[in-house]
Amino acid sequence: MPDVKHFDPDAALESVLRLFWEKGVATTGIQEVVAATGLNRSSLYATFGGKQELYLAALQRYLENRSQPMFRRLAEDERGLPAVEEFFAGLIKARCSGEYARWGCMVSNAHAGAENRDEDVARVLDRHHSGLRDALREALVTAQSRGQLADCADPAAAADVLALVAYGVNLRSRAGASARSLQDSVSSALQSIGAPAAA
Repeated sequence: MPDVKHFDPDAALESVLRLFWEKGVATTGIQEVVAATGLNRSSLYATFGGKQELYLAALQRYLENRSQPMFRRLAEDERGLPAVEEFFAGLIKARCSGEYARWGCMVSNAHAGAENRDEDVARVLDRHHSGLRDALREALVTAQSRGQLADCADPAAAADVLALVAYGVNLRSRAGASARSLQDSVSSALQSIGAPAAA
């Protein structure tokens, strides 16, 4: 007779995601995972594998449920530069206020931690980076078509720079940077590629 799970794996994984996101995988012990999910170790291991497999599943869930929907909205937005501005404003707001304030981004946190040495984790990080950069490039191509970029601005190169700015927002917010200072940095980056205002 097959073993029947008496818990919701999806809900358990979401609890683990929040734990790893807030605290980081390196400083989170398996007993904390057990406490957060209310499951025993054998149930966790039987469903997800060890701590590393559990972390990888949580990281992939973060990418699919949180990052990729944001990237799609940005890429499909037809407003151009205002869409990029709104993306960063939303990012700063999420990082500096609300339920997940000062947690940073789970993916950016992984970029900065030793977990990025794992090949499977590195692949998730690469997928995230490609998605972020591509979405920014799409929005900037639209901005260029609307005459919103400086003549010398290259959407692909600018997208690479803005992706790094996004990582900076994520990491600096986790370290306590103010929303104002982060917005000032973003504004400077966007002004450097924007078309000059008409006289």
